[in-house]
Amino acid sequence: MEKQVMVIPASQKDEAEIAPLVERKRVAGYARVSTEFEEQQSSYTAQVEYYTKYILERRDWELVGIYTDEGITATNTKLRDGFNKMIEDALEGRIDLIVTKSVSRFARNTVDCLSAIRMLKDKGIEVYFEKENIHTLDSKGELLITIMSSLAQEESRSISENVTWGLRKRFADGNFSVAYSRFLGYDKGADGKMEINYEEAKIVQLIYKLYLDGYSDYHIAGYLTAQNIPTPCKKEKWCVSTVRSILLNEKYKGDAMLQKSVTVDYLTKRKKKNEGEAPRYYVKGSHEAIIPPAVFDMVQTERGRRWELIKRTRLGKYSGVSMFCTKIRCGDCGCWYGPKTWHSGTRYEKVVFQCNSKYKKAEVCKTPNLSENDIKRLFVEAMRLSEWSDDAWSANVKSAVAYREGRELSFC
Repeated sequence: MEKQVMVIPASQKDEAEIAPLVERKRVAGYARVSTEFEEQQSSYTAQVEYYTKYILERRDWELVGIYTDEGITATNTKLRDGFNKMIEDALEGRIDLIVTKSVSRFARNTVDCLSAIRMLKDKGIEVYFEKENIHTLDSKGELLITIMSSLAQEESRSISENVTWGLRKRFADGNFSVAYSRFLGYDKGADGKMEINYEEAKIVQLIYKLYLDGYSDYHIAGYLTAQNIPTPCKKEKWCVSTVRSILLNEKYKGDAMLQKSVTVDYLTKRKKKNEGEAPRYYVKGSHEAIIPPAVFDMVQTERGRRWELIKRTRLGKYSGVSMFCTKIRCGDCGCWYGPKTWHSGTRYEKVVFQCNSKYKKAEVCKTPNLSENDIKRLFVEAMRLSEWSDDAWSANVKSAVAYREGRELSFC
């Protein structure tokens, strides 16, 4: 029998009749700009408006929302809250399709881009890159995305190198910028250079004075907090690290060390202290000083002395509460004596010195507690004895510092 082929024509149904039978895709848009400059604001707004309209015009699409990141780089996804929320919602089954402008808007980091796309692909979720006309569920999609995201990553590397070159050129010319909102004592002047803020400068001078008066970084921070003096960021509580950074910053004596840190990874933007990886530039007399150079240098010398004392005494920190701190050693365990407040807040309150490890061991040290007046008396007596001969000094100092129950306390 001869083979016959019959054609069954397609049925012509009205579009309105088909539409209800087609399952609508839940679609989200993603928009991002990497800077907060005014010219980028229009781009950001335009992206949001465009994708809102673009999705709503499709009868087979349902708008889930427009996810956005403003002023965030695409080289790393960790800080992109909008992006991470979108991926989270998609993986939880709230989104079927993501629409974005281009691969570079989605991610410049090849690894991050492919990782996110593969996670979505495993859940059957598609990403559409409009500029490149790439659908990730397409068989060729991943190859094209790998190529495009690699190009985007290379573009980021080139931009990073150009920015770095520009910064080093500025540094070599002695030009630099300061984060004035977090820098105590200076404002940006009309000429763009550093200008002293005299009210804040008083706080800086106070910090240096307290340090040279014997206060530690910790006690300076506590004092400033107790006096309700605001921090450089206008917060109430001072951190030890903030005090330390002010005491170490050469800008307060009118100089500037440039390129103190370097970026070690242009993708993660991770920075580290410049330890010779890149040139540094020291600008002397770049602006008006708040702290005289001689005073600044005295502080650095004192910091060095205290650090050597910490290493020698193995206390782990410096105490400037009293002139006798780290000067008296326990005759039982060899630990240092420190001041302790007894009956605090009452009329019986007094300060005594005792071994800092007295109650930290199984066996309590038997060395006595000393009042500050006792210590001063012993100190004066020891200084008087120091005018004697070596033999007399040796014999009599031991006698002078022997106190209560024959326990020895030695001045260092």
